[in-house]
Parts: sequence; C-alpha cells; structure tokens
Amino acid sequence: QVQVVESGGESVQAGGSLRLSCTASGLRLDTYTVGWFRQAPGKEREGVSCIHWSGSWADYTDSTKGRFTISRDNAKNTVYLQMNSLKPEDTAMYYCAAARYGGCSSSWSDYGYRGQGTQVTVSS
Repeated sequence: QVQVVESGGESVQAGGSLRLSCTASGLRLDTYTVGWFRQAPGKEREGVSCIHWSGSWADYTDSTKGRFTISRDNAKNTVYLQMNSLKPEDTAMYYCAAARYGGCSSSWSDYGYRGQGTQVTVSS
C-alpha cells in the first residue's frame, strides 16, 4: 500500500525552528516531485514549498522565502521542510504530497499521493 506520511509537527515559540519530514512507503520519492502545503483553521490550503523530482529546483511561497528550506534525502526516501524563524501565522496543519515526475505546483489536486498532515503551532 502506498503511503505518504508527515511527521515533526510540534508546538513551539515564535522565533523557533522545526523540521518536518515526509516519508513514503510503496514508492520511491526520488522519482516524485514533493510539495508541502498548509491549512490554517478557516483558511484555504496553500502551497508552501516544493522540490522537483530531479532535486535541481525548489520553490517557496513568498511568506516563507528565506525562512523555510526544502530538501530531500533519497537514501532515506524522505523530503524535509526546515522551518526557521517561525511566526504565529505559520500555525497550520502541514501536509506533504507527491507527484511522479511532476513539475512543481502549488495546486493540491496536481499531486496524486497526499499525506494526512502534521500540526504546527507557533505561540507568541
């Protein structure tokens, strides 16, 4: 059974850091473009970052540029989202999603495999 699973979400103080992990079973993430999304209560899901399957390109939403870094470790079949200088407005459920040989997209529906999310809460 193919699964994409997020982990690493916690409650932290503003200014703190977290590293989220996206691991997969039943598929090799090195052939998948992986996107990170988030959804805060009462808001629409938004694309946060993505990394191309080749590893040669990554993209970020404007609000996370310079603070978040996406990376992949193919040996561990894992994609990471390092989040620094966290702000209360980063509070959300964070999801990862994978698209085989896909391009980076901020559209949730473009990803065929999607996780259940991990909660990030940033307090001021």
